Formats: sequence, C-alpha cells, structure tokens
Amino acid sequence: MMNDDPTAALVPIIESDPSRPYVVAQLGQSLDGRIATPTGASKYINGHGALDFLHHLRANVDAVIVGVGTVLADDPLLTVRRVPGKSPARIIIDPNGRLPQTAKCLSCGGADVYVVSNGQNYDSNTVKVLPIPSGETGIDPHEIIATLFARGLRRILVEGGANTVSRFLAANVIDRLYLLVAPVLLGSGQTGLMMPPIDRLDEALRPETRCYTLDGGDVLFDCCFRSNTGGTR
Repeated sequence: MMNDDPTAALVPIIESDPSRPYVVAQLGQSLDGRIATPTGASKYINGHGALDFLHHLRANVDAVIVGVGTVLADDPLLTVRRVPGKSPARIIIDPNGRLPQTAKCLSCGGADVYVVSNGQNYDSNTVKVLPIPSGETGIDPHEIIATLFARGLRRILVEGGANTVSRFLAANVIDRLYLLVAPVLLGSGQTGLMMPPIDRLDEALRPETRCYTLDGGDVLFDCCFRSNTGGTR
C-alpha cells in the first residue's frame, strides 16, 4: 500500500502490551541499500522529510539507543528539535569504553544519558552506567531491553547504526522497523541491514509492511514484526 500524503507517514507508535517493552527501530539508506559512502560520508543521504520523521519517533519514545560507533562517526545530539516533544533518555552501547567525554549527546538536551558497558569507569556526573556483561557476540540485546524496561523505559527506539539495528533485529526484539529509503544511488559503501544468512526463502522475515512517500522524495517502509497481542508475525 502506497500513501502519497506525507503527513500520513507520521504514524503513531502502536502500543501492544503495556506489561512488556515496545521496541521500534529506524534506518535510513539509499536505493541500493547503502548508509554511507566508502569514506564514511552519510550526511545527509535522507531528506528533510525523513529527518522530521526521525525526530517524531524520538518525541514518542522513552529512550533512544545507539552504538558507540555511531557517536564516534556522527556525534549526534539524539534530541528532539524538528518537531514538538520531549527528548528521550539517551542510551549508548559502549562495551569497551570508547565514548569520548566531548560527545555532544553528553552535554545537550537535558535528558538522562545511560551507557551500557562491561563496567568501565565513566564520569558519574555525566552518565549513568548500566553494567551488562558481554557474551561471545557482544552485549545481548534482550538484556539491554530488559534492563531499560526495569528502569521504566518501556517505549524504546533503536536508532543506529546499521550494525546495532541489525543485531537487535536478528535477536527478535524489534516490534516495528521504519526503513527510510532515499532516491539516490551510491554504488558502493557501507551496507545497511546485515542479517545472518539463511538457506531457504521460507526462513526469511516477512513483516506486514506499508509504504509512504515523504516530503522530499524518501519512501518510508513501515514494517510490523509483531501483532498487537505480542506474537511474532
């Protein structure tokens, strides 16, 4: 279903069961599935309509998650600025203590900042550390979501980067994925979603999906992975 009304893309975050977390993710990419050029340039692949939508998402969640690689590459504020609303708590996944004290997300917006880590020392006046041990493949997304939910952060946005979104999607903790596709071809560069390989097509994820065109030409794919009752689609 394609909807050409750009305001229709600002769909509300669908609540499922208030007794469990509700996790959405978003990823912006080119037509050929790239999120950056080979040199790492990524601002701005998506247009202003996609940026407005991202800020709409931030304004409607309790917390926004990014990996430390996104902080190092883009130095985002992770605040709400383009639409009305309150900035969510900011969650940085940083297992190995790479988060710089000069990061913009530590000093702007007034919202709480949490660092998910193996226990490295951080300035306690700047961030709240959530110590979660790493396994063979890193820190378990299920543990991160459960820890945030226990702190009252129920509606959660996994914003980036591509590796973080892919890990949370592969772990089956994502209820809804918003994939924003810009009308541009990069030809090469960093790919977006990177899921574990499958052998058969019946193993592929097939979310219920709607499409919307945004102001500026981007297309939003609204992918629902779970029904209102919490079951996997």
